[in-house]
Parts: sequence; C-alpha cells; structure tokens
Amino acid sequence: MKNKQQNILIIGAGLCGSLLALRMGQRGYKVTLMEMRPDLRKVDISAGRSINLALSDRGIKAMNLVGIQDKVEPLCIPMNGRMLHDTEGNTTLAPYSGRDHEYINSISRGQLNALLLDEAEKHDNVDIYFNRKCESVDFENTTARFTEFNTEKEFIEDADIIIATDGAGSAMRQSYYLGHKFLFSFSQDYLTHGYKELSILPGENGSYKTYKNALHIWGREAFMLIALPNLDGSFTVTLFLSFDEGEYNFNNLITKERVLEFFTKYFKDALELMPNLVEDFFENPTAPLGTVKCSPWHYKGNTLLMGDAAHAIVPFYGQGMNASFEDVVEFDKILDAGHADWETIFSQYETSRKKDTDAIADLAIDNFHEMKGHVNHANFREKRTLEMAFEKTFPDHYSSKYSLVTFNENVSYHDAMTRGRAQDKAILNMLADGAITEVENLSNEKLKTILENVKAETEAILEDDRIAGLK
Repeated sequence: MKNKQQNILIIGAGLCGSLLALRMGQRGYKVTLMEMRPDLRKVDISAGRSINLALSDRGIKAMNLVGIQDKVEPLCIPMNGRMLHDTEGNTTLAPYSGRDHEYINSISRGQLNALLLDEAEKHDNVDIYFNRKCESVDFENTTARFTEFNTEKEFIEDADIIIATDGAGSAMRQSYYLGHKFLFSFSQDYLTHGYKELSILPGENGSYKTYKNALHIWGREAFMLIALPNLDGSFTVTLFLSFDEGEYNFNNLITKERVLEFFTKYFKDALELMPNLVEDFFENPTAPLGTVKCSPWHYKGNTLLMGDAAHAIVPFYGQGMNASFEDVVEFDKILDAGHADWETIFSQYETSRKKDTDAIADLAIDNFHEMKGHVNHANFREKRTLEMAFEKTFPDHYSSKYSLVTFNENVSYHDAMTRGRAQDKAILNMLADGAITEVENLSNEKLKTILENVKAETEAILEDDRIAGLK
C-alpha cells in the first residue's frame, strides 16, 4: 500500500469520483478515472436532470482539503433561509440559522464538476477517459469490463484497487449483488413522489425575477415546488409530486390545460414568473426519488463503493453532494493513519462511515415531510422561532438539528440526527404541554430559562433512547 505507483481505477467521474481522483492524485497515486458520459465540459448533458446543489460546511471542508475553495466560491450564491410561499403569493423568509455567518450555497452541478475535473487533470498521474461504460466488475481479480461508446468495443481494465463512484445505479454494486460470492445486503426504497425540473428564466440584463438569496419553497402538504438561484439570473425549479396519488399527479398531468390549471391553483405567483412552464413540463423527464443502502461496501482489499454508489439519498436535506464529499474527507483520514494494506483501510472506512450515511438518508426523508408540509404548521414555526432565538442570543450553547447537520462539519451525521431529534421532541413536547407558552419577544433571562429546560429535557430523552437501545 505504501507503493504510490499502485494503479487506482475510479469508475464514475461525477462529483464524488472527480474529487476522489483529485485527492488521490495529490497523494501521488496513479489514477485512472473512467466515465460513461461524454465530457460535460464539451457538451451539455444536463437534460433537465440537474437538481441544483446546496453546498454547505461539510462540502466546503472537502474543497479546503484539496485546496480549491477559493475557486469554488465564485460559483456560489448564498441562501440565508427558506422563502416560504403561501397559496395567495405571500412570502415569509425563514432563516436557516440564528447565526449570521451560517448559510447554504446554491451551486451548479455542471460548473462544480467541470472545476473538479480540471483540477484533477492538472496531475500527470491522473488520466481521465469519457464515453466508457462499465458493464461489470470482477471484484475477485480486480478488473472491470468496459464498453467504449464510439467504437462499441469491449475491453478489460486491470488495477490494484477499484473504487466505484458511479452513482445510484452503480455497475460494481450490481456485480456485488449478482456475484453471490459473499453475503451482500441491498435495499432500494422509492418515495411515492417523483420530480421534474422546470425553470424561471432571467429577467432583463440577467436580473432575478424574485428574491435571490433564498431557497424558495411552495409547500402544499402532499406536494411542493422549490427554486434555487443560478449565477445567470435564472432559477432552477423542481416540482415534487406523487406519480399516481391525489387530484393532481404526474400520471394525470398530461395536457397543457391541466398543467396550467394545477399551477394556477397552487403556485400562482410562481406561474407568473414562468411563461416557459408548459414547454419545460413536457420536454423534461419525470424521474423517481429513492434511497439506496447496502453492505458491505468493500470486497477484501480489492474494491470499494463510495458516494451514491454506496448510499444514495433523496435530495431534501441538501446533503447528497456534501455527504459524498465528506466520504472523501473521511477516507483521506483513514489513509493518513498509515495502515499497511487496503483491506484494513476499506474496513476501517466502512466501519466509521456507514452509520453516518444511514443517518443522513433517514434525515433526508424526514426533511421531505418537513418541507412540503410541516413548515406551514403553527407548532413547527413556533419551534423554529424559538431555535432561531436560541442560536442568535446564545450562539455557543445551542444548535438546531438543521444547524447540526448543515453547519457543524465536525459533528457526525449520526450524532447530529440523535441529538437533533431529541431536541425537536423536547421543544414540541414542551409546546404541546404548555410548558412553553410564548416564543416571541422574550427577554434574554426568560429565553435562557427556556433553553436550560429544553437542554434538560433533551438529555432525559437521550438517556431514555440509550436505555431503550435506540441510540
């Protein structure tokens, strides 16, 4: 393992694969990165499937690890909170944090991926190939079978280790599953909802037609619309809707008239900004939303799954990319420990990482329900009002579940989930029981007393969970 001349094959040059190739290149390994699609720097391959990304502290930590945060920053648009739109078109800005320096960033998947590929390519020991589709992986002999798209020829790529970062439909994960050489657990759970990407085009001279520095949400209980800003003045808009349930669903929105009727009824203020709606709706695909969990992620010291290939999640916590980037950070830490062989490295990495990726997968589904419905409920809004006051007044003594996940990159996802859920339960219980009767315009003294009570209740819930074996 100490021999840096070892050949590392990385399958998949998306965000995780290109970052991993860059980092392994920086560490001196000989890296071959293979990608099924054409080079996104030369052709447009988004095809209405991008879902804008929210880069937050865990992802930024990874950018700092490889020394490119200064190049990433100009690609980012800060979003300080959720802009909530009701059916009448009224808006409320709900901050993500009570601390002014905490915000998430809207960033283009394509621009970030292109930057990572450019940076990886600067290393002579990194070779990147496009239009090469992985068909299967022989994980016992550490070889992978590819088809070269332009010639339709098959070839075998040999390597010392293979790391698959080839996304939710991973060819290597399928080879694990079909190989029947070891006990491999796999689950793929789809939401009843799918998504369709739409857009708000820029105003005159690249101006923004609605408030720029927020993640816009039209939450309607059973479905929702969201919009994230782009550098050119446009917004990437995504509709999350059931395939077949409810009065309006993807299966019955099949005419121009019906689509316009749906948007007029539920998203009137968004529709006014989207004269291109019908064209987008019928041109762009409708795609499913699912969670993938599996184990083990590795086979001996030969092969390893990373990123979405190991743990695909739904996009509602804005942590899919951040989690995959954090994979690379955590893997890098294990490499720093200086283990003598890849098997130990892979095993240690999986042991330390899997509980965290399981946690963020579960949290993302929680947030789906929160975004489309809970944000409109009085007790949820009261809880958030209180949490913002805690964070603003006592910034070193309280972080909400959202802040723990999004802005505390040194707190593991699992710990953020455990503590965050206990805090939520504590506050909601106290609101329901009348132990907290007011949440606005509280004196610092009163706020401090409530915070101390919330903390005590949180610790009691955590202790109960520990005794029950839930923690």
